[in-house]
Amino acid sequence: MRLKPDQNKIKTRSKPDQNEIICQNEIVMENQLLIEEIKKLKAERNAVILSHFYTRREVQEVADFVGDSLSLCKAAVNLKADVIVFAGVHFMAESASIISPEKTVLLPVPDAGCPMADMVTAESLRDAKEKHPEAAVVSYVNSSAAVKAESDICCTSANAINVVNSIEEQEILFIPDRNLGAFVSLHTDKKIHLWPGYCHVHDNISNENIQELKKLHPDAEFLAHPECRPEVLSFADRILSTSGIVREVGSSGSTEFIIGTEREIVRSLKRKYPDKKFYPASEKAFCYNMKKITLEAVLNSLQNMEYDIHVSEHIRVKARKALDRMLEISGN
Repeated sequence: MRLKPDQNKIKTRSKPDQNEIICQNEIVMENQLLIEEIKKLKAERNAVILSHFYTRREVQEVADFVGDSLSLCKAAVNLKADVIVFAGVHFMAESASIISPEKTVLLPVPDAGCPMADMVTAESLRDAKEKHPEAAVVSYVNSSAAVKAESDICCTSANAINVVNSIEEQEILFIPDRNLGAFVSLHTDKKIHLWPGYCHVHDNISNENIQELKKLHPDAEFLAHPECRPEVLSFADRILSTSGIVREVGSSGSTEFIIGTEREIVRSLKRKYPDKKFYPASEKAFCYNMKKITLEAVLNSLQNMEYDIHVSEHIRVKARKALDRMLEISGN
């Protein structure tokens, strides 16, 4: 015998939770007060806020510039300011300090790091260079200043193929992302030595995730970041950097997309293109370090000029050469 649903319970569940609405309104009001204070201090300090695509929505909204690693590097060079507040992770703030030593670079949360960047050290890289003396070292910007100083040139996901193909050497030591390196190896005749590092955000996306989503949304275009595993990239309609994914959505005639990168991008795209549908490749594609940056942390950073990111001069000069070579290829 089928039981009739309890209509009273259904009505109760469908009614909005007034306490939740009040709480959300309070958060919005509190955020607005924080944003106003941040804007005031920005003007007083002649400061700019650079934010990565993966940070919280409210942090991106108060930023002067939002982008991926390559565009943020360029912004650090070109923006005229005395202070850069970097809403991102440690290696990004270091890169800004390397490129713009005359500016004060602040990282609001000092322990906002990058697990992949920690998978290679200057010492382990020197050991690898001894084993491959003929190889040029291409380091992903997701690496420490000390590692960049041991490298010949840097790259980002947006320019990695062009960077590798621009080098005279036929042998490349590519660090630290094995997945990005494997993707690059498909677009060059050079011999690529892969480092056993990876981005946990993108490595958490599995081919099972994509197969299931493809079944559920057969008309959706799958846009994948090259930090994803090779077996995942084999399903992709387009393989693009984060900024490339954003641009592709805007220019594509498709109305449905599976997004193979950090899930904050899905939220941003839904707001920007409400007439299109977006599906995260995996709910596990979440960068907890990026989410450590809050409005409160940004405000504290500006109030107390914390936390100053400084790269020692002998490291900075060497690392700057690797970054400058990359920026020259990228048309900075």
